[in-house]
Amino acid sequence: MSITTIDQATRDLIRTAEKSLASEFEFIEETALHNQRKVLDAFRDHKLTEEHFAERTGYGIDDAGREALDKIYAQVFGAEAAAVRMQIVSGTHALALCLYGCLRPGDRLLSITGKPYDTLQQVIGIAGNQTGTLKELGVTYAEAEIDAAKTEDPDTISELTTLLEAPTRLVTIQKSCGYSFERSTLSNNEISRLIKLVKKINPDVLVMVDNCYGEFVETTEPTDHGADIIAGSLIKNPGGGLAISGGYIAGRKDLIDRALNRLTAPGIGGHQGVSFNQGRMLFQGLFLAPSVVASAVKGAMLCSAVFQELGLEVKPLAKSRRYDIIQAIKFGDKRRLVNFCLAVQYFSPVNAHVSPEPSEMPGYEDQVVMAGGTFVEGSTIELSADGPLRPPFSAFLQGGLTYLHVKCMLEGAVSRSRSGEMPFT
Repeated sequence: MSITTIDQATRDLIRTAEKSLASEFEFIEETALHNQRKVLDAFRDHKLTEEHFAERTGYGIDDAGREALDKIYAQVFGAEAAAVRMQIVSGTHALALCLYGCLRPGDRLLSITGKPYDTLQQVIGIAGNQTGTLKELGVTYAEAEIDAAKTEDPDTISELTTLLEAPTRLVTIQKSCGYSFERSTLSNNEISRLIKLVKKINPDVLVMVDNCYGEFVETTEPTDHGADIIAGSLIKNPGGGLAISGGYIAGRKDLIDRALNRLTAPGIGGHQGVSFNQGRMLFQGLFLAPSVVASAVKGAMLCSAVFQELGLEVKPLAKSRRYDIIQAIKFGDKRRLVNFCLAVQYFSPVNAHVSPEPSEMPGYEDQVVMAGGTFVEGSTIELSADGPLRPPFSAFLQGGLTYLHVKCMLEGAVSRSRSGEMPFT
């Protein structure tokens, strides 16, 4: 589709939406500026030099570049320690390292934000039929949905007090909405209230936050608010679109050490593990991350405004304060969901000529349709859309290395839908 085929009504619709979001966009830019200062301060404080980009081979024993990156991440995330590793294959893997490092047979894991994301359910052992799950290793599981707005409510305190009794050892909080249209993403202030309540009831219980999709969307991170350990993926927000793989964990040093012993082996921990000559890209990706995340958030808000105007149900609403990069759009119909993903794929820079098909995905109970013509496979800081084929057939749009790419996709997708070529409205 050439630029001339985008109809004027679509252009006007998007232009009007942009104008209505001017003050919200200004707030996003201020947040990005704060986070950019934070990253620059950490680079300066730890005296980053070109020598930190040097390639290492073999064991990578005490690699100065890797150690500098860990310290910079720790400072940026307001944590005692951090570990950034190419050997971590995904956000789920990073979270699993935290869980296996912190929990022992006989302990109980408690989720206080309801059922966790699909892939983590299989790690716990409450879905699927995998071996080596926490359940198989003797860790029990409980869940509740604690409302952060009711942390002073006597019934909430009573419920949580019971749940935090022995053998509960670790509480997990999922920041992002995941594949749920009904659930809202938590702000770091809401997470702070939950953590304070947990620690007030039982200060010995650890708190882990799944920080995927939330990094740099706000001026703080969950570790600034008392989380003992957090984890995420480098091909989401903090990699800035340059990281080709990897994940990070940040938090208390003793807990980071435990997780690293699970990644490698006791006695090796974080002292080994090369970065496969990707050190410069990891540093540069982190440097770019505040700006890239701002573009993704602005793009999500623009999509929300346009799709709402077209009569679709969206979450969050366009002018709502953002706490992650995800925009949910409810299509209510399998075909419309797939059509939208086809449109996103068509306006991608890579594999624009292919058509995504719903399929089984490792770690998911339902078939999933995924659109993402990304430079890094599976990168969700690059513009992508996906959704499980189950009611209410919602797409979860995320990312956008540049705001202009999101806008181009939106122009083309809406025009194609209006023409009847690929209707999703």
